[in-house]
Amino acid sequence: MKYTKQQAKEYAKENMRGIWAAALNPFNEDGTIDEAGLQKNIHHWIDDLQISGLFIAGKQGEFWAMSLEERKRNMTIAVETCGDKAQTILSASDQNVDTVLELGRHAEQIGADYIVVHAPMLSFCHDKDELLYNYYRYLCDRLNIGIAMWSHPDSGYLMEPETAARIAELPNIVAIKYSVPRDMYIRLTELAGDRIQVSTSLEDDWLDNIEQLGWNLYLCSSPPYQLQTRADKRMHEYTQLAFAGKFAEARKVRDSLDPVRHAIKSTKPAGKPTAHGKYWQSLLGQVGGYVRHPMLELTDAEKDATRKAFESCGLKV
Repeated sequence: MKYTKQQAKEYAKENMRGIWAAALNPFNEDGTIDEAGLQKNIHHWIDDLQISGLFIAGKQGEFWAMSLEERKRNMTIAVETCGDKAQTILSASDQNVDTVLELGRHAEQIGADYIVVHAPMLSFCHDKDELLYNYYRYLCDRLNIGIAMWSHPDSGYLMEPETAARIAELPNIVAIKYSVPRDMYIRLTELAGDRIQVSTSLEDDWLDNIEQLGWNLYLCSSPPYQLQTRADKRMHEYTQLAFAGKFAEARKVRDSLDPVRHAIKSTKPAGKPTAHGKYWQSLLGQVGGYVRHPMLELTDAEKDATRKAFESCGLKV
């Protein structure tokens, strides 16, 4: 590892910044991981799109549909392919805490920069503060790698800002992917922004969060490689303008991407987000591939509608 447990917060504050993307995993028709396709995508994302870090083996990557060994292999490919060109945050999320620890130790062994651990699904539990604190403390006591929390409605609840701020005091908690209403992540930024990186995955608010909250980390979803091409890096451009304090110019560039955002959102079937994302990747020249069960593939009609929207959205390829 590049730092000790006690250095984790400072290391993340110095290095965990810029645009980070959550990787979709390309699967072959027989369900195996398309390793060459994943490597090709990673090279494109970091070399051509200048993405700073990658979120690997998360929900975008369909981790729930992979075996433990496949998840480890997925992580290893990503870390080896990124090398020193981009950082990695590997999802060790699982309901079984022993699996979380095994994946966390694997991440340490292969030289990943950080791991992210989703808040667990909880049943019959109404007072979550102490439970969640002890859950993350248990992991921090047994791992040295920097850990990011992850709160999302998929857990069946949202972690309260005060709870997250308490957890942020643990030595190797370095960040949170906080998929919550804006007032909640503003509150957490006020409470713990000096100790951890606070971020949310909604690209719509990224520029406002740089300007109003002083954020320097977008962690993360698929827009960094769905809104951009080698010839058209407007998300990177508006981010750099915002980092330079040129917010009026940044806003013009950001808003110019609205037709692309609309093309994606208006053609994405509610029950097929992963297949739609992969098909959009293929239109961009990336390797999309197939989804795994229980996810559903797009119909020919859905593909046709998506292709037409893509061709008219103004994205340069």
